[in-house]
Amino acid sequence: MRIVIIGAGFAGMYAALSAARLRDIQGVSPEELEIALVAPEPTLVIRPRLYEPKPETLTAPLLDVLKAIDVVYVQGSAEMIDAKARTVDIVAAKGARKTLSYDRLVVATGSRLFRPNIPGLAEHGFSVDNLDDAIALDRHIHSLADRPARNGRDTVVVTGGGFTGIEVATEMPARLRAILGKDAKPRVVIVDRNSAIAPDMGEGPRPVIENALRELGVETRLGAGVAALDKSGITLSDGERIEAETVIWAAGFRAAPLTQQIPAERDNFGRLLVDRDLRVPSVPGVFATGDAARAACDDIGNYALMSCQHATRMGAFAGNNAAAELLGVATKPYHQKAYVTCLDLGEAGALFTRGWERKVEMVGDVAKKTKQEINTVWIYPPRAERAAALASANPEHVTDVQ
Repeated sequence: MRIVIIGAGFAGMYAALSAARLRDIQGVSPEELEIALVAPEPTLVIRPRLYEPKPETLTAPLLDVLKAIDVVYVQGSAEMIDAKARTVDIVAAKGARKTLSYDRLVVATGSRLFRPNIPGLAEHGFSVDNLDDAIALDRHIHSLADRPARNGRDTVVVTGGGFTGIEVATEMPARLRAILGKDAKPRVVIVDRNSAIAPDMGEGPRPVIENALRELGVETRLGAGVAALDKSGITLSDGERIEAETVIWAAGFRAAPLTQQIPAERDNFGRLLVDRDLRVPSVPGVFATGDAARAACDDIGNYALMSCQHATRMGAFAGNNAAAELLGVATKPYHQKAYVTCLDLGEAGALFTRGWERKVEMVGDVAKKTKQEINTVWIYPPRAERAAALASANPEHVTDVQ
């Protein structure tokens, strides 16, 4: 028997850990139930931190962890899924191809930044969507020091006033001063089509965010979209022109394209609709998790968001349940009733909220300490020691923030 997990992000990592945990509990050998994780590199990219400086340091190795729990790592990119034949076609770095059969498949392929067909966006827009993009942005920002201080050199426009856009924008003044000199006067502008900043955060946290933006001198252009980009700036839908040598796109995510190969229903974000066990109901043997799945968190209408917090716990349930079906034991319905957010606000501290209504619990330096602990400890892989790694993946305890 074989479980194939596609993706080495937060959901894929915890799917592997949790499946191996249940296999161990049931006393089944790795030869009887093989667990294979497919990814281009055996590395967890700490994606929630890619708005920070030195993004090349924001990865964590997974190979030793996978070896410790007897999970087979398969290097390559999954390019084709045949749900009827139960096979996955994989292309390795040098073009070598192989086909892997599965008894259960866990799709944990994550999400990608949504880039609309706006003139100049592909050529001139930066992002912090993935490691390569974040490194390219960091190099670009460092290169500004070698350019003349005119024509928007010191101006950064962030398109998207949601969670990612706010973290990018509030981090940017300090990053620019560190590169351009402490006397530099960087200009940072957030552009968003919505009439209010942080539209998904709600009324409670918004004053805290607005105060932080004022403190940092971050401007906003609300109720306006992006009409076009070029090498020297951005033109908004209302006709305003902002000269800027740095434009960062942070407006919206979609499930990775591989989910389209599963013949099943998807939502507007491309996520596969799953049942409470995270199965894709219409496709036998397939589970979806993390940003690839639209999953109910509870019985009152809350659904998992495209976030690390949800991906880790969803991954643990998906891996457990894929193994449970093959081992003939009861599955565990996914649930995640507790929900918190911790929004980095750069030198203005951070904002911590609890519950789907986002009740503000901590702000400023106190919240910043919690954010730093989340970013440097909580979201990293467990240590590569078998007992500790397996113990970390109990689905009922992963991301338990109650």
